[in-house]
Amino acid sequence: MHETPASRSPAGGHPERRPRTVGWRFVFSAVLLAVLVTGLVRGFLVDVYFIPSGSMEPLLAEGDRVLVTRLDDGDVQRGDVVVFDGRGSFDPITDPRSLPERALAGMGQWLGMTGSDTVYVKRVIGVGGDRVECCSAKGSLTVNGEALDEPYVSAGDAPSTTRFDVVVPEGRLWLLGDHRSASMDSRSLLGAPGGGLVAEDRIIGRAFQLVWPLDRSGPIDRPSG
Repeated sequence: MHETPASRSPAGGHPERRPRTVGWRFVFSAVLLAVLVTGLVRGFLVDVYFIPSGSMEPLLAEGDRVLVTRLDDGDVQRGDVVVFDGRGSFDPITDPRSLPERALAGMGQWLGMTGSDTVYVKRVIGVGGDRVECCSAKGSLTVNGEALDEPYVSAGDAPSTTRFDVVVPEGRLWLLGDHRSASMDSRSLLGAPGGGLVAEDRIIGRAFQLVWPLDRSGPIDRPSG
Protein backbone atom coordinates (compact mmCIF):
# COMPACT_ATOMS: atom_id res chain seq x y z
CA MET A 1 0.00 0.00 0.00
CA HIS A 2 1.35 3.45 -0.92
CA GLU A 3 1.76 6.15 1.70
CA THR A 4 -0.04 9.39 1.11
CA PRO A 5 2.10 12.57 1.13
CA ALA A 6 0.40 13.70 4.35
CA SER A 7 1.47 10.58 6.29
CA ARG A 8 4.99 10.23 4.93
CA SER A 9 7.73 10.97 7.48
CA PRO A 10 10.76 13.04 6.45
CA ALA A 11 14.22 11.50 6.25
CA GLY A 12 15.46 10.34 9.66
CA GLY A 13 12.07 9.07 10.75
CA HIS A 14 10.97 12.21 12.63
CA PRO A 15 7.33 13.23 12.24
CA GLU A 16 6.61 16.45 10.41
CA ARG A 17 6.26 19.56 12.54
CA ARG A 18 3.21 21.72 12.28
CA PRO A 19 3.84 24.93 10.40
CA ARG A 20 4.58 27.85 12.73
CA THR A 21 1.81 29.82 11.06
CA VAL A 22 -0.75 27.65 12.89
CA GLY A 23 0.56 28.86 16.27
CA TRP A 24 0.57 32.50 15.19
CA ARG A 25 -3.00 32.17 13.92
CA PHE A 26 -4.08 30.90 17.32
CA VAL A 27 -2.33 33.76 19.13
CA PHE A 28 -3.81 36.32 16.73
CA SER A 29 -7.30 34.85 17.16
CA ALA A 30 -6.99 34.88 20.96
CA VAL A 31 -5.79 38.50 21.00
CA LEU A 32 -8.56 39.54 18.61
CA LEU A 33 -11.18 37.83 20.77
CA ALA A 34 -9.82 39.51 23.90
CA VAL A 35 -9.94 42.93 22.21
CA LEU A 36 -13.52 42.35 21.05
CA VAL A 37 -14.69 41.21 24.49
CA THR A 38 -12.90 44.16 26.14
CA GLY A 39 -14.47 46.53 23.64
CA LEU A 40 -17.95 45.19 24.34
CA VAL A 41 -17.49 45.41 28.11
CA ARG A 42 -16.09 48.94 27.91
CA GLY A 43 -18.71 50.02 25.40
CA PHE A 44 -21.74 48.83 27.36
CA LEU A 45 -20.79 48.14 30.99
CA VAL A 46 -17.57 49.54 32.46
CA ASP A 47 -14.83 51.77 31.08
CA VAL A 48 -11.61 53.33 32.38
CA TYR A 49 -10.85 57.06 32.25
CA PHE A 50 -7.75 59.17 32.84
CA ILE A 51 -8.17 62.24 35.07
CA PRO A 52 -6.53 65.15 33.21
CA SER A 53 -6.63 67.88 35.89
CA GLY A 54 -6.91 68.64 39.59
CA SER A 55 -10.44 70.06 39.40
CA MET A 56 -11.81 67.16 41.48
CA GLU A 57 -9.22 67.22 44.25
CA PRO A 58 -8.94 65.94 46.90
CA LEU A 59 -11.02 62.98 45.66
CA LEU A 60 -9.26 62.67 42.30
CA ALA A 61 -5.86 64.02 41.29
CA GLU A 62 -4.31 64.63 37.88
CA GLY A 63 -3.14 61.32 36.41
CA ASP A 64 -5.57 59.14 38.36
CA ARG A 65 -7.53 56.40 36.58
CA VAL A 66 -11.13 55.63 37.44
CA LEU A 67 -13.60 52.95 36.44
CA VAL A 68 -16.86 54.29 35.05
CA THR A 69 -20.14 52.43 34.92
CA ARG A 70 -22.67 53.26 32.20
CA LEU A 71 -25.88 54.97 33.27
CA ASP A 72 -29.31 54.89 31.70
CA ASP A 73 -31.20 58.16 31.22
CA GLY A 74 -32.68 59.31 34.52
CA ASP A 75 -30.23 57.31 36.67
CA VAL A 76 -28.08 60.31 37.55
CA GLN A 77 -28.34 61.42 41.19
CA ARG A 78 -27.22 64.50 43.08
CA GLY A 79 -23.72 63.89 44.40
CA ASP A 80 -22.71 61.48 41.64
CA VAL A 81 -19.23 61.93 40.19
CA VAL A 82 -19.82 61.69 36.45
CA VAL A 83 -17.75 61.59 33.28
CA PHE A 84 -19.36 63.45 30.39
CA ASP A 85 -18.85 64.63 26.85
CA GLY A 86 -18.51 68.41 27.05
CA ARG A 87 -19.07 69.10 23.37
CA GLY A 88 -21.98 71.47 22.91
CA SER A 89 -21.76 72.76 26.49
CA PHE A 90 -18.17 73.09 27.71
CA ASP A 91 -16.64 72.78 24.22
CA PRO A 92 -17.62 73.42 20.59
CA ILE A 93 -19.12 70.49 18.68
CA THR A 94 -16.48 70.70 15.96
CA ASP A 95 -13.03 69.12 16.36
CA PRO A 96 -10.26 70.95 14.45
CA ARG A 97 -7.82 68.01 14.61
CA SER A 98 -7.06 65.84 11.61
CA LEU A 99 -8.34 62.27 11.39
CA PRO A 100 -4.91 60.70 12.25
CA GLU A 101 -4.58 63.04 15.25
CA ARG A 102 -8.05 62.11 16.48
CA ALA A 103 -7.28 58.41 15.99
CA LEU A 104 -4.06 58.62 18.03
CA ALA A 105 -5.77 60.62 20.75
CA GLY A 106 -8.64 58.12 20.82
CA MET A 107 -6.23 55.20 21.19
CA GLY A 108 -4.48 56.87 24.14
CA GLN A 109 -7.82 57.55 25.80
CA TRP A 110 -9.01 53.97 25.20
CA LEU A 111 -5.87 52.64 26.86
CA GLY A 112 -6.39 54.99 29.82
CA MET A 113 -3.01 56.66 29.19
CA THR A 114 -4.20 60.15 28.28
CA GLY A 115 -7.15 62.40 28.89
CA SER A 116 -9.49 63.99 26.39
CA ASP A 117 -9.91 67.64 25.46
CA THR A 118 -13.68 67.20 25.44
CA VAL A 119 -14.35 64.69 28.24
CA TYR A 120 -14.72 66.00 31.79
CA VAL A 121 -15.32 64.66 35.28
CA LYS A 122 -17.44 66.70 37.72
CA ARG A 123 -19.92 66.24 40.56
CA VAL A 124 -23.68 66.53 40.02
CA ILE A 125 -25.05 69.31 42.22
CA GLY A 126 -28.46 69.89 40.62
CA VAL A 127 -30.77 67.72 38.52
CA GLY A 128 -33.88 68.62 36.53
CA GLY A 129 -36.31 70.74 38.56
CA ASP A 130 -33.76 71.81 41.21
CA ARG A 131 -33.08 75.40 42.14
CA VAL A 132 -29.35 75.73 42.89
CA GLU A 133 -28.14 78.92 44.55
CA CYS A 134 -24.94 80.28 46.01
CA CYS A 135 -24.41 81.62 48.36
CA SER A 136 -26.81 81.87 51.30
CA ALA A 137 -26.45 84.35 54.15
CA LYS A 138 -24.42 81.67 55.95
CA GLY A 139 -22.18 81.16 52.92
CA SER A 140 -23.61 77.77 51.94
CA LEU A 141 -24.63 76.46 48.55
CA THR A 142 -28.33 75.60 48.63
CA VAL A 143 -30.48 73.20 46.63
CA ASN A 144 -34.22 73.90 46.76
CA GLY A 145 -33.63 76.20 49.72
CA GLU A 146 -31.73 73.62 51.79
CA ALA A 147 -28.05 74.11 52.64
CA LEU A 148 -25.97 71.41 50.97
CA ASP A 149 -23.47 69.51 53.13
CA GLU A 150 -20.30 69.33 51.00
CA PRO A 151 -17.52 67.47 52.86
CA TYR A 152 -15.89 66.69 49.50
CA VAL A 153 -15.00 70.32 48.71
CA SER A 154 -11.25 70.96 48.73
CA ALA A 155 -9.94 72.32 52.04
CA GLY A 156 -9.80 76.10 52.08
CA ASP A 157 -12.20 76.51 49.14
CA ALA A 158 -15.48 78.39 49.46
CA PRO A 159 -18.59 76.70 48.03
CA SER A 160 -18.26 79.26 45.24
CA THR A 161 -16.82 82.73 44.78
CA THR A 162 -19.16 83.15 41.81
CA ARG A 163 -22.75 83.93 42.75
CA PHE A 164 -25.51 82.12 40.89
CA ASP A 165 -29.20 81.30 41.13
CA VAL A 166 -30.19 78.66 38.60
CA VAL A 167 -33.32 76.57 38.02
CA VAL A 168 -32.22 73.39 36.26
CA PRO A 169 -34.51 72.36 33.37
CA GLU A 170 -35.62 68.74 33.03
CA GLY A 171 -33.03 66.63 31.24
CA ARG A 172 -30.19 68.96 32.29
CA LEU A 173 -27.59 68.94 35.08
CA TRP A 174 -25.68 71.55 37.07
CA LEU A 175 -22.10 70.28 37.59
CA LEU A 176 -19.27 71.55 39.80
CA GLY A 177 -15.74 70.40 40.55
CA ASP A 178 -14.74 69.60 44.14
CA HIS A 179 -11.70 71.89 43.88
CA ARG A 180 -13.95 74.92 43.45
CA SER A 181 -11.14 77.48 43.12
CA ALA A 182 -9.49 75.52 40.29
CA SER A 183 -12.46 74.07 38.39
CA MET A 184 -13.96 75.11 35.09
CA ASP A 185 -17.55 73.94 35.48
CA SER A 186 -21.15 75.10 35.11
CA ARG A 187 -20.32 78.42 36.82
CA SER A 188 -17.80 79.24 34.08
CA LEU A 189 -20.51 79.36 31.42
CA LEU A 190 -23.11 81.52 33.12
CA GLY A 191 -24.51 83.83 30.46
CA ALA A 192 -23.26 81.63 27.60
CA PRO A 193 -25.65 79.62 25.40
CA GLY A 194 -26.90 76.76 27.57
CA GLY A 195 -25.84 78.55 30.75
CA GLY A 196 -23.37 75.83 31.77
CA LEU A 197 -26.08 73.20 31.98
CA VAL A 198 -25.15 69.77 30.61
CA ALA A 199 -27.68 67.49 28.92
CA GLU A 200 -28.18 64.13 30.64
CA ASP A 201 -27.63 62.31 27.35
CA ARG A 202 -24.06 63.68 27.36
CA ILE A 203 -23.23 61.70 30.50
CA ILE A 204 -20.89 58.82 29.68
CA GLY A 205 -21.14 57.21 33.10
CA ARG A 206 -20.58 57.41 36.85
CA ALA A 207 -17.10 57.06 38.32
CA PHE A 208 -17.38 54.33 40.95
CA GLN A 209 -13.83 53.08 41.58
CA LEU A 210 -10.41 54.70 41.74
CA VAL A 211 -7.99 52.12 40.36
CA TRP A 212 -4.74 54.08 39.98
CA PRO A 213 -2.54 54.84 41.82
CA LEU A 214 -2.76 51.62 43.80
CA ASP A 215 -1.97 53.22 47.15
CA ARG A 216 -5.12 55.35 46.87
CA SER A 217 -7.38 52.87 45.11
CA GLY A 218 -10.86 52.34 46.47
CA PRO A 219 -14.56 52.86 45.83
CA ILE A 220 -16.02 56.27 45.01
CA ASP A 221 -19.09 56.46 47.21
CA ARG A 222 -22.49 57.28 45.78
CA PRO A 223 -24.97 59.41 47.74
CA SER A 224 -27.53 57.37 49.65
CA GLY A 225 -30.47 59.60 48.94
